[in-house]
Amino acid sequence: MPQPLQIQLQDAKQWIDKETASLIEPLKGKASSLLTEVQVRIEDTVQSSKKILENSEGEMNKNNPKTHRFARNANKFAQNLDGTIKALAIPDDISYEELHAFCNGLEKTFASLAQLRAEAYPYISPYFIFDRRRLDVSFKRLYDITKELRSFITTKYARAKTAEDARSLVDRLQLTISEAKQNQENMKQTEEKRQTLENEIVETKQKIGELQGKAELNEVLKLEQKIRELRENVKHSLRHLQKPFFKLQSLARTGEAMVPLDEMNKLGDYLNDPLMALATEESGYPTLKSIIKKLYSTIEQGKLKLKSTRIRKAKDQINMVLNQDSLEQLQKTCKETLSQRNHLLTSETLKTMQNQLTQLQNQLEELQKEYGFVTARGMSQREEQRRLQERTEHLTKELEKTVLELTNKTVQIVWAG
Repeated sequence: MPQPLQIQLQDAKQWIDKETASLIEPLKGKASSLLTEVQVRIEDTVQSSKKILENSEGEMNKNNPKTHRFARNANKFAQNLDGTIKALAIPDDISYEELHAFCNGLEKTFASLAQLRAEAYPYISPYFIFDRRRLDVSFKRLYDITKELRSFITTKYARAKTAEDARSLVDRLQLTISEAKQNQENMKQTEEKRQTLENEIVETKQKIGELQGKAELNEVLKLEQKIRELRENVKHSLRHLQKPFFKLQSLARTGEAMVPLDEMNKLGDYLNDPLMALATEESGYPTLKSIIKKLYSTIEQGKLKLKSTRIRKAKDQINMVLNQDSLEQLQKTCKETLSQRNHLLTSETLKTMQNQLTQLQNQLEELQKEYGFVTARGMSQREEQRRLQERTEHLTKELEKTVLELTNKTVQIVWAG
């Protein structure tokens, strides 16, 4: 089996033109001849239309009541013909697409002319008979050349279309390869950016770890963690009073329950941040106890509209707070922990370290966000490269197949990958 002929992509158009010249040039010559004949027949139709226009104007100027209406109709008909025909433009370049588009336009124009004729003739007859005959001859000759042009395009010029398709495939293949090369370069830049961000993230995490490892800051971080845990504990210890507290607050605002202003403010604190509310109370949390007593009184009076299970659980928790001092140790721990943290936070060294830590954490967050964007962009570019590669291979095979069909020669299109 003979080896396929290798053709460089940049030389493909020139090679195709050379191989198909003996086939294509005569077809282009025939197409040019047909277009010239079309132009002649269009001009003939225009002249026939002008003849009707001139004769109808002459007849209208006679002011003959018998013929004036027919002349006016003929004049309008001629004007419409002229406007429709002038919309046609002979293509400058000869190609299948140009010829096909022109032939479509020519057929539509002829159909419009035929419709104008059919609509106008009944209102012109029996006058201008010689002008109408001349126009009909022009129409027939234009129709015949239109049919001939269509037949030529769909049969004989199909081979030329194949050559044009091959040239178009060369352009599309070159464009796709160019896009793939550019995308490859973009992928390289994206990967470099991703590696840089990855290194910066590692370095920033190391700096954060080193800073967090320092004794002062490490102690504050431990206390912060402990405070978070205490906040959950306090919230859990008062969980069955949360809903009743909201109800009591509403009743106090409407005057249905009597709660002093200072206790109302403290009640709001217990609803917003139970930990800080408990820690800032005097030991033994007297304000909370006073609020709870009013809550219990409201429950006993039946003013608190809650499910029986909620009421029962609330009473159990009220009993534990008032009679068993269930929050005493928790309050002490909260006060001590907050005091230790506040004491540490007064250190200028620690403030500096905290500022540095905050900056580094913000920097890390931005780096990780950008890293995510860059990673996603890299994935998109890799998918685009796969698509471009598939398109390149498809276009290459299509071009080789088209060349074989056109020249009966097996070729291999070569391009730098």
